Amino acid sequence: MDGRDGMRAADSDRAAVADRLRVALEEGRLDLHEYDERLQRAYAARTYADLKVLLADLPPVTPAQRSGLAPATAPTVGLLGDQPGQTATRGATARWLAEVWFPYLRVIAIVVTIWAVASLLSQDLQHFWPAWVAGPWGAVLVIRTVTGLAGGEPRREAIKRQRRQERKQAKRAINPDTPQ
Repeated sequence: MDGRDGMRAADSDRAAVADRLRVALEEGRLDLHEYDERLQRAYAARTYADLKVLLADLPPVTPAQRSGLAPATAPTVGLLGDQPGQTATRGATARWLAEVWFPYLRVIAIVVTIWAVASLLSQDLQHFWPAWVAGPWGAVLVIRTVTGLAGGEPRREAIKRQRRQERKQAKRAINPDTPQ
């Protein structure tokens, strides 16, 4: 322990540690219970050593200018022509396509399975009636996919999803007793 560790901490030192703990909570490095415990200990700390212990297992904060990582507030969805946001746009498009097409694919798999089992049990190849389900619904989905991609629907859905997630996180921060 060096000489500074034994020195008494000031209110500004306690506030700086409290700010660092808040950042660690927002980054997901601490859960709410651990944050609360450390915050109480920070405001009860008398020496620099008491404060140092609270931050010992947390990485130091790198200023945004020197950080190699993108800031957390950077937009996660870019426009189609943007190079940095192109990956995010592809991810948003893939997710939107999955949300549009997976229910269709599940239902078609179920009706084709029913048709196959019925054909096997009757020992005769029956009329392929699943086409009456797959055809019209598939045509509607093709039209929806083309118009959605042309109109930027995946990007809008990704922005809505991000806003919902931010509102949910804000609500959790305000009311920490809400189950996650």
